[in-house]
Amino acid sequence: SVFSWKKRTKYHVFLGKSGHNTILFKRKSGQNLCNHMIDRYLDGLIKNHYENSRNALLLSGARQVGKSYAIRKYGKANYSCFVEINFIEQPDAIRIFQNATSSSDLLLRLSTFVQQTLVKGETLIFFDEVQAYPDVLTWIKFLVDSAEYKYALSGSLLGVQLKDIRSIPVGYLTEIPVYPLCFEEFIRAIGVGETTINALKHSWDNQTPVDIVVHQKMMQLINLYLIVGGMPAAVQAYIDSNNMQQVMDVQRNILNLYHKDIAQYDKQRKLYIQDIFNLIPSELNAQNKRFVLKSVNQNIKFSRSENDFLWLSDAGVALPVYNVEAPCIPLILNKQRNLFKLFQNDVGLLACQYSDGIQLDILNGESHLNFGAIYENYVAQELKAHKHVLYYYNSKKYGELDFLIEHAGKLIAIEVKSGKSYRKHNALDKCLKCGEYDIDKAIVLCHDNVQEDGAVTYMPIYMTMFMQQRQKTEPIIYKLDLEGLK
Repeated sequence: SVFSWKKRTKYHVFLGKSGHNTILFKRKSGQNLCNHMIDRYLDGLIKNHYENSRNALLLSGARQVGKSYAIRKYGKANYSCFVEINFIEQPDAIRIFQNATSSSDLLLRLSTFVQQTLVKGETLIFFDEVQAYPDVLTWIKFLVDSAEYKYALSGSLLGVQLKDIRSIPVGYLTEIPVYPLCFEEFIRAIGVGETTINALKHSWDNQTPVDIVVHQKMMQLINLYLIVGGMPAAVQAYIDSNNMQQVMDVQRNILNLYHKDIAQYDKQRKLYIQDIFNLIPSELNAQNKRFVLKSVNQNIKFSRSENDFLWLSDAGVALPVYNVEAPCIPLILNKQRNLFKLFQNDVGLLACQYSDGIQLDILNGESHLNFGAIYENYVAQELKAHKHVLYYYNSKKYGELDFLIEHAGKLIAIEVKSGKSYRKHNALDKCLKCGEYDIDKAIVLCHDNVQEDGAVTYMPIYMTMFMQQRQKTEPIIYKLDLEGLK
């Protein structure tokens, strides 16, 4: 390919020539073009979508999790014409939609705005930062119906903003939630080979010990992931430099962006939301890790502050895990909405929020450090990325189970142990003996190798990467016999 740059206002128009085709997209001045390419499972989901659906694609998720990058990567590789409209960097783009009379009129306006001829059947149009102009979603039905081009949308805070949209184009828009890099994506990005990952998967499937050398290396990688986390920019900073200070600089910038989002999008409640967000590390470090509302305000009631917690969850910057009254399927019927743990959306951001120096302590595996909160945040983040709905159980009679998930119609209890006494789990033992509960399997995630002891399976904590929620691929066909009713 031959590349050329053309100055246009404060942006660059990038023309990538491949044969007779032209790729167009915009980047801020000075933005690095030649970063190491991080491959993600998201890439395959995007590819599968456009090969099998005519719908527009919406990528939702927290800021800086790689949504826009993934669309650009796919668009540049698969379309002769890739057009990006960013509603924050290009606020004038909103005028394209104002007073447009039809989809053809809108497309003509868009082509004029980008000063580019749109090629029918060979163009992907990407609307980014749509939270700045969410009404664009009301046009998607008409644009998809025109069948001239493909469409992608992305933005932050969509979980908050979409609640106010008057007309979501059901049947014309497919949403894929995006999370930080999971642990498997992380180790692939830094160079762990397919053979090693397949061997680990074999140990998971067959519950056989991992090679001791591999196990020790994987535990080192887990410790590294606990401080780098899965934010693509932080991972990229580590790949490029191996400099933890640079990684932390990236993480601090992301945390600052989150605070700015809170201040900008909820002006009336921003102080409460910021307090809740800032208290996540200390609340997780408490003995029971449950978020205590009095830490925010001694006099406030949950009913008045519930929306503040929901805002953080909807924005994708925090992961609530709700308590259940009993570990019985279906868990959602036992959910207690006023009792929950609140985890950070990325374990690396959590580590960054703790005091300076914790990063070296984690890398060195210092025994004085309480890994419990960080380990649990990692597990919550990993399970969420693998499509699990998370709960926990806590009662005075039995104690606490760290996580409960439903998998293939069965209930799995998960305990997370960061210390040497990982075989002590009184609450889990009591719940397993209780005949009223539906627990089918118990897993203790720890630092040791794979072991089985009765009803409990001990797994290295890095094995969480294989706890994937099954996707329903086969159709469920049911035909009712109407004999006697005809």
